[in-house]
Amino acid sequence: MIKIVGIGPTRKDMTFRAFEAIKDADVIIGYKKYVDRIRDIIEGKEIIEKGMREEIRRAEIAIKKHREGKNVALISSGDPGIFGMANVFFHLIDKYSNIEVEVIPGVTAANYAASILGAPLHDFAVISLSDILTPLSEIKKKVENAVMAGFVIILYNPKSKKRKKPLIEALKIIRKHLSLETPVGVVKGGKAEITTLQRLDVDDIDMSTLLIIGNPTTYIKEGYMITPRGYALRYFIHPLAREYYRKYINSEINEGPNLECEYYPCHFMGQDCTFCYCPFYPCGDGSTGGYWIKDKGVWSCQECEWI
Repeated sequence: MIKIVGIGPTRKDMTFRAFEAIKDADVIIGYKKYVDRIRDIIEGKEIIEKGMREEIRRAEIAIKKHREGKNVALISSGDPGIFGMANVFFHLIDKYSNIEVEVIPGVTAANYAASILGAPLHDFAVISLSDILTPLSEIKKKVENAVMAGFVIILYNPKSKKRKKPLIEALKIIRKHLSLETPVGVVKGGKAEITTLQRLDVDDIDMSTLLIIGNPTTYIKEGYMITPRGYALRYFIHPLAREYYRKYINSEINEGPNLECEYYPCHFMGQDCTFCYCPFYPCGDGSTGGYWIKDKGVWSCQECEWI
């Protein structure tokens, strides 16, 4: 059996299923940097290490060892099906007969980075900026379609020492369609920074960096990057709003500041409270520009951009 194993982005993020697959293997095959991560659990096994661009060779060796009757773990960082060894291996599947193979999924860099940043993912597109196998024109087309469709965009392999143009071109496209204040999460070496499209510094970005670029609804609150899932409005008009408007039409509501309200002033002294209730109130959706007044437990619509 060949098991194509995703070992996750870090040693601590390896799944139990991946651990079991590695433990049961006779032969471990992988890129040296990834093999180093699991050396504590592969002692006594046959270990075959190959270079970064020897993916096809690794897959061929895995098949050879499998046909010798060995249990093989072909390891891949993150998830093997996302820019990993599964994609390479299955290109060869019709070259051989009687191959037993199983893919062991792993935590991909997108999920790992998102967990550090907060909750930036909703509908999202994952795009590799490596133009070694993919033409730059194809990468640019994918980026443009993703940003125009409103996806959160996750960029893998953004920049190397020699390969800088794909990132420059991708950001040029994204900045053409999104506000320069759109949040961008930068995750590298387990550390995260949240910035904006305008302030993004590309100098420190390399192949081990992952970028998560928000969509038009993504916002930053309390140091976290958040993309709302959206919510279903239960009523055409919120009951509080309906009652308030009824009273206003019947001249039961005083215009101007409502000094009798227990929350007055929820914004500022002298505020106009005539139409206090928004039809969506309290939406609790920070992407609107609204926010919680923490010491009062009241949702503020003061900076709401929707209405």
